[in-house]
Amino acid sequence: MTSGHISSSAFWRKHFFLHFIAFLLLTFWVAAQTRPVALPDLHLAEGERLDCVSYAPYHLPGQTPLNPAMRIPKEQIAADLAALAPITHCVRIYAVDQGLEYVPELAQKLGLKVLLGAWIGRDPVANRSQLETAIRLTNLYPDAVRAVIVGNEVLLRQEQPEAAMRAMLDEVRGRVSVPVTYADVWEFWLRHPTLAEGVDFLTIHILPYWEDEPVAVDHALEHVAQVRQRMQEHYKKPVLIGETGWPSAGRQREGARPGLVEQALYVRSFIREAHDKGWDYNVIEAIDQPWKRQLEGTVGGYWGILDQDLQPKFPLAGPVRARTSVQPYLLAALAGSMLCLGLACLPGRARSWRLLTHIAAGAWTGGVMWLAWEHGQVAYRNAWEWAVLGMIALAGIGLVLGIAGRRNQNMLPGFIEAMQQRQNRWLPALRMAVLFAAATAALLLLADPRYRDFPIWLYAIPSLSLLTLNRLSRTGREEKLCAGIIALGGIARWAMEPMNPQAQAWLALCLLLAAACLASTSKASTTAGADGS
Repeated sequence: MTSGHISSSAFWRKHFFLHFIAFLLLTFWVAAQTRPVALPDLHLAEGERLDCVSYAPYHLPGQTPLNPAMRIPKEQIAADLAALAPITHCVRIYAVDQGLEYVPELAQKLGLKVLLGAWIGRDPVANRSQLETAIRLTNLYPDAVRAVIVGNEVLLRQEQPEAAMRAMLDEVRGRVSVPVTYADVWEFWLRHPTLAEGVDFLTIHILPYWEDEPVAVDHALEHVAQVRQRMQEHYKKPVLIGETGWPSAGRQREGARPGLVEQALYVRSFIREAHDKGWDYNVIEAIDQPWKRQLEGTVGGYWGILDQDLQPKFPLAGPVRARTSVQPYLLAALAGSMLCLGLACLPGRARSWRLLTHIAAGAWTGGVMWLAWEHGQVAYRNAWEWAVLGMIALAGIGLVLGIAGRRNQNMLPGFIEAMQQRQNRWLPALRMAVLFAAATAALLLLADPRYRDFPIWLYAIPSLSLLTLNRLSRTGREEKLCAGIIALGGIARWAMEPMNPQAQAWLALCLLLAAACLASTSKASTTAGADGS
């Protein structure tokens, strides 16, 4: 074997084990998600229901309150409330337009109470309309409206000063006969203590997942109890926990991990505690709200106890599974193996260890692509995201298929070199596209991480594919620059949340992507050894 050649058999043997072990570990992880997890049961007595749940009707495709012209049909709201009536005594609404003005009338027919909200923002004309409508509906349906909530997190958003909120509260209290309150994150009540003088009771939001220092689900109930007690003792007024809940999907924040099992655990435990201790509360929220992903990323859309089709996402008693079946994942892995095997078996391709490598790489690729598709279903918000992120995913698949279909083991040039030579361009171009996209993602996760998912499944495939190519390719300055950004970005992101498993996985992918380029040869070797047998 000459110095410019690579031992092909050893090369493919090494990368077979790399992909095989990766696929094996991933399969164990997916299978573990199908195991039922025992959780504390919530057994409600006959006639016992949830105290209250946040209700917004924007759960069907295309529905969003961000569109000023949006109006939800009365029939849809009636169907939603009919689905909620068996599980809750009350619904909380946040505004009285876009069809929500129907809620008091429809709720009264179903025997539901309403925490009726007037949405307060920056626009004085819109604010006046909200206040007048809320007052009119409250006086028209006094048996249905339990209280009026003037404004939701207005001080948090800095859209009105405290004095303006106090004036609105005083006005509404003078014009209705039901209690009046204001709702905000609990810390903002502490920052504006005199506002409590203008309400009949405090409405506080306690969301362990969204705390500045996120609270893991195992400690979330303790945190809620401590905050509630602190507010009760500080203000000597009744306290309504106006929002509390847990998301079933999205980005992990330090120890606070979204998930169906975690959501079921929190909701069951909180409701039992609240009923046992006589807390007034409102769970956020009744129905998943996909439109909220525009504001809060993936996690914003999945706080509902019902899904978009008004079906319960988890039972109140018995074990809960994060995943119902491993079969789709395995079928995708099988399809990936068959595709790569077919390409590798074309005339002139290698056999033996190389074939085994492509079977393993195909299984890994198919399985990861299924997980990426699942993630896209809950995370991607529009056609633009599907197009851009879909192209990145296709570039990763292209690397796998390109490796499987190579006729020889000639050294691949760097991107700019390949463009200048006008040959052997596809694999260098795909590699450069993936590296540029990953470098961009690493920078975005540093600059704007709060609502941004870790794109683990998007880059899991190319991370191993580029390792396969690193001994068979040269890298130019452009690849090494991207690799450096990826490595430093991954390290910096992990350093902000070192105990977050998603941040750890992202760090591992970043280091793999970077190592695949930084370890590549820069020599002008043009050939490697023949395909192994």
